[in-house]
Amino acid sequence: MLKTMFPGIDRASSALGFGCMRLPTKEDGTIDEAQAIQMIRRGIDAGVLYVDTAYPYHGGESERLVGKALKDGYRERVILTTKLPCWKVEKHEDMMNLLDEQLEKLQTDHVDFYLLHALNAERYKKMKELGYKEFMDEALRLGKIRYPAFSFHDEHDVFMEILHDYPWKMCQVQMNILDGDKQAGLDGIREAGRLGIGVVIMEPLRGGLLADPPKEVREVYAAEKETRSPVEWAFRYLYTMPEIITILSGMSDMQQVEDNLRIFEKAERCDISEEEKHLYETVKETYLSRMKTKCTGCAYCQPCPRDVAIPKIFQGFDRSLLSEKGSFKGGYARIVEDKADASRCIACRKCERACPQHLPIVRYLQEIRAVCEG
Repeated sequence: MLKTMFPGIDRASSALGFGCMRLPTKEDGTIDEAQAIQMIRRGIDAGVLYVDTAYPYHGGESERLVGKALKDGYRERVILTTKLPCWKVEKHEDMMNLLDEQLEKLQTDHVDFYLLHALNAERYKKMKELGYKEFMDEALRLGKIRYPAFSFHDEHDVFMEILHDYPWKMCQVQMNILDGDKQAGLDGIREAGRLGIGVVIMEPLRGGLLADPPKEVREVYAAEKETRSPVEWAFRYLYTMPEIITILSGMSDMQQVEDNLRIFEKAERCDISEEEKHLYETVKETYLSRMKTKCTGCAYCQPCPRDVAIPKIFQGFDRSLLSEKGSFKGGYARIVEDKADASRCIACRKCERACPQHLPIVRYLQEIRAVCEG
């Protein structure tokens, strides 16, 4: 397992982090606890030193599951990270109350990194007004958190402002082959490195999209001298960057765990060649030229008040554009049968306000509906 070190805090981590947003579920949608615990412990036993969860994951049950998984001595072996749900904070006291609730669910007296979750310009302004700095200082003094951090979804200039506003020890940002110029961007990652702030990556596979590329992309990879799977190419794009300390992977079954462990057991820090840089640009251009929504499937837009299955519709449609068959009509028809299709949308735009990618969700829903019902 490729080991890494967070700058300025002398804390070892692993290049692979276990993200607990996409744990295995049963037919009723609840977490398959036995399988999830087995997966998390298998990762830790193989050298994974970083476990990430958050208040809203799996309807609020992810933290509780992680607490169970880290019993029997596993808690002491990892960096444990969770996040303050900023959207639930209405007054200063709420921050400590929420942290205490999370510590109870996680069955621990402290977390290592504690993040202000999914900051954008609006939430950042709100948290400043409610005194997030004083809260972080107090939580650190009490030993309830070890290191202050934030996760981010907005434009580059907002990221830079937040980055310089507090002595952060880590920032969590979205980055992958397709997103070098989105959100924090590569320039933001480099600035964090310059400031001695460790970078943790989310969405390295773009919600799984990079794991199952279209024929054209597979042909690009196949032409390379080194034989790597699409997943391995995607992770390599990230772990070669010196500023990136840990890459989160939301693993949903044991096969994904084993595949990721195999990749990171032989991974190593290195400079990628100009040929590889050209490879990644070609892959990026091929994807973006064929996709419409570019949804990552994060499900921040859920639940919809009208039960519209937005991520399922968007990701299904994008994947159809990347496949040889090129039709989503069959998949959309099944969503209609489940009463979760775009016709139910009332354009309340609650989803658009929650979307980290700032997608025009209502417009995309109607355009996809027109294609699939036409």
